[in-house]
This record gives sequence, structure tokens and C-alpha cells, in this order.
Amino acid sequence: MMSEEAKKRIQIALALAVVVAGLRAGYILYERHEDYVAAQKQEKAKSAGYSNADYYVTPKKLYPFDLKSAKQLTEQPAWVKEGYRYTYYPYDATRKRTDFGREAGLLLPIERLEINDVVADIPAGAGNRRQVMAVFKQDGKSFGVPIGFESDGQYKIYSDEMFFVEDPHDLYKHWPADVWQAIEHHEVKPGMDELQADFAVGMGVPDAGSSEDEKTVRYPNGGKPLVVSYRGGKATEIKAGS
Repeated sequence: MMSEEAKKRIQIALALAVVVAGLRAGYILYERHEDYVAAQKQEKAKSAGYSNADYYVTPKKLYPFDLKSAKQLTEQPAWVKEGYRYTYYPYDATRKRTDFGREAGLLLPIERLEINDVVADIPAGAGNRRQVMAVFKQDGKSFGVPIGFESDGQYKIYSDEMFFVEDPHDLYKHWPADVWQAIEHHEVKPGMDELQADFAVGMGVPDAGSSEDEKTVRYPNGGKPLVVSYRGGKATEIKAGS
């Protein structure tokens, strides 16, 4: 006859199995919903007859929800969406430890990364909260960049907001050659839109009071700050910042 303790263990195991199955089902529904929203966005753009081809671009997402699914990042190159925003750190591949005490640099605009591992590491003083790190090599050395965190078994991974997993040159192949040339030289030219400027010089911060029609955006640009004025979505004035 089964003891009460054995019954309780079985009940706990079954409850955990139900929770895990529920989380997995929720993730699948979320992924399908995101794909549906992306498809609806494209259809809406087509029916509205938008002339801006950017509206029809839907970059692929991986929807990672734990450490194993985040390792999809190792299956293809990744390109940085917003340069000069994400700090990376030296990583000891032998010990599988990140040196969080030393900042190695900032990821560059549209920088291509070959991510070779995704690991969880604990920064000093973080308690049980683990940082999820994407590991890559640069000039023969290993580095790690945070792409999320895990706490009490729950993961929050934001790599889809950080990286393209398709070549941006292919996604935005409709952009003119001179625009791509300016991007490759990390320059903003009159007539470029905000996304193109982000590709060229990285993260920008709009001034307070800016509107969609008229705005001023300040770009740190890796220590060479720029101030860009936009009108009607296009850059009209580019000057050095302070």
C-alpha cells in the first residue's frame, strides 16, 4: 500500500508537470499571436498602400523563453539593432565566468556577432538572480553581453529586441546604395530617416517635446555626439553635439 508521503510526492510531481506544460502551451500561443500580429501589420500596410517599404519588413524573431531556447542564437549570425547601447564584458570560456567588474566596450551599430554560447552567470551581489549572457569572440578573445535574466526559475530574455537574426542588408535591400554607404561609414546624411540613422550611429534620444513630424534626436555616437533634426520623418540638419 502506498504511503502518504509517496502520494504527496506524486501529487507534487504531477502539479509541477501541469505547470510546465501550461507554461509551454502559453509560450506557443504567444509565439503564434506575435506571428499573427506581424502578418496583420503587413496586410494593413499593403491595404493602406504605404509607399514606405519599411512597413512591409518583418524581421524574424526567436521568442526565447529559457536557456535552451535562447541557444537558437548560436545557429546563425546576429546583428546589433541599436549600437552604443549594450555593454559587454570579458568572458572566461574555461571557467564559464563573466568578469562583470570590467566593461570591455559597447556593441557597435549593425555589428555582426557570431554567438557561440548562451550561459547563465551570477554577478557579484546579485543574490540568486542569474544574468543570461550571449557569448561571442572578438579578436580571438571571448566576451559576454547580457540578454536577459533568470530569477526563481523564471526567465526574461530580450534578445529579440537586441538583435536581428537575418542580415539587415537583405531585410532593407530596398534602401538606396548611397544610404547603405553612409551607414557603413557611420554617417548621417540629409534625407535619411530615423531607422537609417540608428543603423549608422546607434541609439538616439529625442528631445522633450519632439513630435513625429518635427523632432530633434541626440546620438552619443560612441563619444562623437551628433544632433539630428528631423522634419516629416527625414533628417534635415546634422550637427556635432556637446
